[in-house]
Amino acid sequence: MPHIPHFHFGLDPDLGVVARPTTEVTPHLANWYLVREQFELVPGTADLYRLTWQNHDPWRRGRQAVHDLRQAGFAVQADYSLDPAQSAPPAQARGNGLTERRARIAAAAASRSPQRPLTTAPSTTAPIPAAGPVRAAVSRGR
Repeated sequence: MPHIPHFHFGLDPDLGVVARPTTEVTPHLANWYLVREQFELVPGTADLYRLTWQNHDPWRRGRQAVHDLRQAGFAVQADYSLDPAQSAPPAQARGNGLTERRARIAAAAASRSPQRPLTTAPSTTAPIPAAGPVRAAVSRGR
């Protein structure tokens, strides 16, 4: 028996990234999931949703929505460009290393220093005696 999807995702020339739930999922549940994935109901339709803020990386956000719904256990049919299983992820931009540096600093700040062990007991070493009188060095002339 063929597996019937719960959602269909696609690209519309006027609306951008759109999603439509099937009858395999209740309208209330579909609305709940799609709104949390930043979709909104298209005015004048009963079950067509469009991605909000279409000018903010819609393909990545559409792929992420498909991925998230699949992770939640839904069967999702998507256009090739919106299917993370079919399309390659976008190339990672090479940064200036600031993120990696901050991650290393945060990891170092969260760990205990190997130079100074944490002690809770009082010190058992004998105190260092105070230094005796200091003699001034006498310099002999030439």
